[in-house]
Amino acid sequence: MSAEQMHPGQHPLDDDLVRALIAGQLPRWAGLAVERVPSGGTVNAMYRLGDDMVVRLPLVEGGASDVSLEQEWLPRLAPLLPTSIPEVAGFGRPAEGYPWPWSVYRWLDGMIPQAGALAEPSLLAEDLAGFVTAMRSIDLPGAPTAHRGGPLGTLDTETRAAIQRLRAVPEEGIDCDAVTAVWEDALRAPDWDGPPVWLHADLMPGNLLVDAGRLTAVIDFGCLGMGDPACDLFPAWNLLPADARDVFRAAVDVDDATWNRGRARTLSQALIALPYYRTTNPAMAHNARYVIREVMGG
Repeated sequence: MSAEQMHPGQHPLDDDLVRALIAGQLPRWAGLAVERVPSGGTVNAMYRLGDDMVVRLPLVEGGASDVSLEQEWLPRLAPLLPTSIPEVAGFGRPAEGYPWPWSVYRWLDGMIPQAGALAEPSLLAEDLAGFVTAMRSIDLPGAPTAHRGGPLGTLDTETRAAIQRLRAVPEEGIDCDAVTAVWEDALRAPDWDGPPVWLHADLMPGNLLVDAGRLTAVIDFGCLGMGDPACDLFPAWNLLPADARDVFRAAVDVDDATWNRGRARTLSQALIALPYYRTTNPAMAHNARYVIREVMGG
């Protein structure tokens, strides 16, 4: 696959297709400027629509169900959260050869934070903790199960397969034996035995927006649902430096077992992402390397 083609079965997208979809289904916005938004996202492509909207289209079939999930839950979650989240402005159907549903959202200002280059890491840690604790305090019935929100052991097969793939890429410099030992130690710990909680379940740096170092929005709720609270601890290792990690941990107020599961889940995601995206998505591969260094270094 080329650098543009992250996945088998990825549907080709361009400005002309987006213009045709808008003109055919949302004609009130026909004629507005359309421009691809650079993104390290792996499931959706985004196109700026005019000044204050963005079109979000799944790249692969697996992302299609996220469209209806967000359309159903985002309006219900928004008033319960301290941080801005995407607002659905319109939605579309398959057409023009494009096979899946898609959405239009209000544009949210902000920059994607970069690990190692945070303006206010401790304040950002507090903001992230505020979002995470607000999510897990939500009480809305009928929630789906979060993607990867179940027991840690459900990730074992995929994680071990990823470690084997990394053994075949020695230039990455991953100590696969040490990584395996950390993973196996985490698997021996107790699973979450409390009630499932609401989760964003994909708090990657690319799903966060900041301004002047502070969190302004959280985006991409395609993995949302209920599950193990450890699933929303990812920023501790995929974004925050060690001192801000301590601030985050104190503010989210989780026990040692939950913290350790969060560390293992973040490591698992990075191990899976690195061999898959190392030649097709530089942002994802770079962050995966960062996570592995942070986890294995402390």
